[in-house]
Amino acid sequence: MAPLLISDFEAGYRNRPVIRRLTPPPIEGGMVTALVGPNGAGKSTLLRSLAGLLPAKGSVRLGEDELQRMPLGERTSHVAFMPQSLPQRVALTVLETVLSALRASRMSTISGAKQFHHRAMAVLEQVGIADIALERLDRLSGGQRQLASLAQALVREPRMLLLDEPTSSLDLRHQVLVMSLIHQFAVGGRIVLVVLHDLNLAVRWAENVLVLHQGRLHVSGDPRTAITPDLLASVYGVRARVETCSQGRIQVLVDGPLGSNGMDHV
Repeated sequence: MAPLLISDFEAGYRNRPVIRRLTPPPIEGGMVTALVGPNGAGKSTLLRSLAGLLPAKGSVRLGEDELQRMPLGERTSHVAFMPQSLPQRVALTVLETVLSALRASRMSTISGAKQFHHRAMAVLEQVGIADIALERLDRLSGGQRQLASLAQALVREPRMLLLDEPTSSLDLRHQVLVMSLIHQFAVGGRIVLVVLHDLNLAVRWAENVLVLHQGRLHVSGDPRTAITPDLLASVYGVRARVETCSQGRIQVLVDGPLGSNGMDHV
């Protein structure tokens, strides 16, 4: 699959710009790209604007297609967005919401109620929530709702998958399950962008990271080279170590905050 090309991208809210002239390197398919950075860096704004949910300027090319010129309905046939949380008052069942997402995807390979139902249930099994398929969304826990939201995104099999903090309400087992599913989805050749606050999840599961700071790209690349103690000090304001564990994976260990002068906070 052709890479995602973002050029001179700007987005924000009314008169408050958030993303400023963003032109990252090409974002390749077949891998997970993590968007990381401190609160207010612009991660969620970038994701929502790439999904077409916020006005933006600049170019977003997915192969031969310029997404910025597409009507939202056409854009959603290429891009799936998983928000931080679903609306609170939705009386539909989990299965009904996944079926609705599938029908909205315009997938030409599926037709007929039986095939739709089979595909929806297969994804719910994959995500691990087939047992709550007939439960109403407004009666689920936060973690269950997050898994239902992931199922809605995955069932559409989009060319580009955008996920905003997909593990924030999940326990450790489900965090690993979700990140594994996301990684499998990316390996199929699709573009996957995921906002993560947990840097250890980012360095474990992402092959590429974009570090945002104050609406701009601070650094990008392989997590092993991009995530360093100096970066954590300058971007996050913490004193931290980046070490290799016994299995050869890197991990981020935060020792404490830094003061406004860059010195250790007492």
